[in-house]
Amino acid sequence: MVQNGKVIEVKNLTKKFGDFTANSNLTFSVWKGEIFGFLGANGAGKTTAIRILCGLLEPTSGEISVAGFNGYTQRNKIKRNIGYMSQRFSLYEDLTAKENIRIFGGIYGLTNKEIKVRTKQLLAEIDMEKQADWLIAALPLGWKQKLAFSVAMVHNPKIVFLDEPTGGVDPITRRNFWEIIYRVARAGTTVFVTTHYMDEAEYCDRVCILVDGVIEALDTPLNLKTKYGANNMDEVFLKLARKVTS
Repeated sequence: MVQNGKVIEVKNLTKKFGDFTANSNLTFSVWKGEIFGFLGANGAGKTTAIRILCGLLEPTSGEISVAGFNGYTQRNKIKRNIGYMSQRFSLYEDLTAKENIRIFGGIYGLTNKEIKVRTKQLLAEIDMEKQADWLIAALPLGWKQKLAFSVAMVHNPKIVFLDEPTGGVDPITRRNFWEIIYRVARAGTTVFVTTHYMDEAEYCDRVCILVDGVIEALDTPLNLKTKYGANNMDEVFLKLARKVTS
């Protein structure tokens, strides 16, 4: 059971691959209904950490609790209680939008009646009722991304993990995608999002910035801009990166 409104608790999380340390002593908490940004350049360790939190990788050391479940011994329970959208498009291109929702609803254990209801709800929420019977391969990238997000939400998870969900889409589509994220968070679902777009940090309640596998900053966007005398999150990130490399 989630205690004190915290849905993710991480203490001294470390992940090593041989002699390479991808994540080093990460410590942070995430709250119910929060949009938590996990930011950093490519190779900063974001994807490794998110895969651990999703139960897809076992950590080398540290304490991890996700949705009230242990990150070592209850990884299967974590998987059943979260949604996950990968940075690589993961839907079935030779199936329709509606069929993709149905197949993933079945994977998550929904009944046929529940799948029917959720399919109708999700397609309406992303304004894709008219495209319900289109093959995924025929959809524009932005629509594919919105549908992939909906599929991650098909079982009403407590937490949804989005790994660079707006990569490769245009600015207008990115903004529309974030409007969907706001709606989900306001309904009480925690959104844990990784991105290397620093402007997207402005949309988060709090942001955690990784540099070379280490947390260099963790606070609200406003507080970070004030602390580092920056006009935007790009400037915050550049100052942190330069401090590490100098």
